[in-house]
Amino acid sequence: MALLALERRRHAAAEDALGAQAKYLESLATENARLLADARERDTERSLLSDRLITAEQDERRRLALFLHDTSVQSLAGIGLMLEAATHSIESNPEEAARVLGSALERHRETIRALRDLSFSLEPVVLRDQGFGPAVAALAEQLGLSHGIQFDLDVETGEALAEKGQVALYQIIRETLDLAIRRGPPSRVAIAVSAGEDGSVDTVIADDGAGERRRSSFDSIAERARTINGKLHVEAGIDGGTAIRIVLPHYVARR
Repeated sequence: MALLALERRRHAAAEDALGAQAKYLESLATENARLLADARERDTERSLLSDRLITAEQDERRRLALFLHDTSVQSLAGIGLMLEAATHSIESNPEEAARVLGSALERHRETIRALRDLSFSLEPVVLRDQGFGPAVAALAEQLGLSHGIQFDLDVETGEALAEKGQVALYQIIRETLDLAIRRGPPSRVAIAVSAGEDGSVDTVIADDGAGERRRSSFDSIAERARTINGKLHVEAGIDGGTAIRIVLPHYVARR
């Protein structure tokens, strides 16, 4: 009897061990399936992100080409015509030639300023050399002096962003400010960058200017955010202006 009882206990223990092993293998299979699904989802996200980046780059090149054609190229063509006219009249009418040359010189200076501003907007040297915070501060100083805007900045958290994240977020801030100025320059703008509990990075750009009713005005900014898997939210400001919130996920935001 004792041997039979011992054998039963051994059999029960073996069954328990087999049951535990089966549960472990089942949980392992479930975890592997989850990891595989996550990997497939990340692959899909990377593919979508790559497509968005290509589309965004093409759109950016198209906008840049149109901008250069309609501004600097036209200005340089006009300068050429002015110089040609001055050349023809320099002997017969030197006073008129001098006046035309003066106008051409002023337009030349304006074109250089416009191209310098464009170069700064595309890739500000201060962003590359000094970092995100100084770049945003320099942009705020420039716009503050040009349009009489007071800026409140809290952007040091942006320094923790990866390089691509810094560039993309800077461009989003610049485009958002340009849009606010076109609506009617606000008197005050607050820009705050903070870290979320899940490692994401939140950026809020709030102004006290005229509210924007057209959602389509933010489409290009939202698309730029989507190229780095960010999300954009538009809300009415407390004081009647507009508040823009951009959320970058942790796997995009961090170095």
